[in-house]
Amino acid sequence: MLYGFVELWRYRDLLWLLTVRDLRVRYRNSVLGVAWSWMNPLLMMLVFTFVFTVMSRGPADLPNFHAFVLVGILAWNTFAASVQSAAESITANAALVRKVYFPREVFPLSVVLSNLLNFLISLPIYFVVAWASGIQPTPWLLLLPLTVLAHGMFTAGVALAASAFHVFYRDTAHILQVLLLAWFFLTPIFYPISILPRNASFLWISIDVWLWTRRLNPMASIIASYHDLLYYGTYTAPDFLIRTIATSGLVLLAGYALFRRLSPRFAEEV
Repeated sequence: MLYGFVELWRYRDLLWLLTVRDLRVRYRNSVLGVAWSWMNPLLMMLVFTFVFTVMSRGPADLPNFHAFVLVGILAWNTFAASVQSAAESITANAALVRKVYFPREVFPLSVVLSNLLNFLISLPIYFVVAWASGIQPTPWLLLLPLTVLAHGMFTAGVALAASAFHVFYRDTAHILQVLLLAWFFLTPIFYPISILPRNASFLWISIDVWLWTRRLNPMASIIASYHDLLYYGTYTAPDFLIRTIATSGLVLLAGYALFRRLSPRFAEEV
């Protein structure tokens, strides 16, 4: 794996070119261009706000519920779009994989980087909404780059694993659509984790729902960090961020190890 990281660094220019290409293709021949990165989360924010303020109550009891939802949607869209697109990135470039040698991981990683850049482009729209809603930034916002780092590492780890599996099992992309939909609702995006029961019983076993939601779902921890920094303006447990970064790093290493193990067989499978 160490050799893989060194080799990837040698091909950093190719990785950057592919990242820029993905961004250009995304907005090519688009009338609104980059504005589409704002329209999608804003539209979803309006839908969830309407559903939970007009059609029903519940998590909408939060002040400035629309801003709370927007934070989660921006972070989740980045993750979901990265994993879904990265899964097919190797097979979509089969001709290059068969003919030219370079680190194959540049394909899924370029997808992740382009979506992270798109996330950073979209983030200012949240600050506009927050300012209009009276939400003031706090010094805790300085920890935002660390949360983005954890977000990127976790996304890259899952994307690398998904892209490797898809080479051998072409149903992976279809399965991911279902898994990501279920994952969306299991992640505290449009509801705070505090509305979940603190303890529950399953098969006569008492479970701390809050604790295991975050342990079994790293995206819950990442989005909770975004909510803390951007919406609540506080961070009650800084060690929680350290654990989130450590977990994301382990997922990245595991995904990369799996990718490196399977990549020598890519050319004959695509």
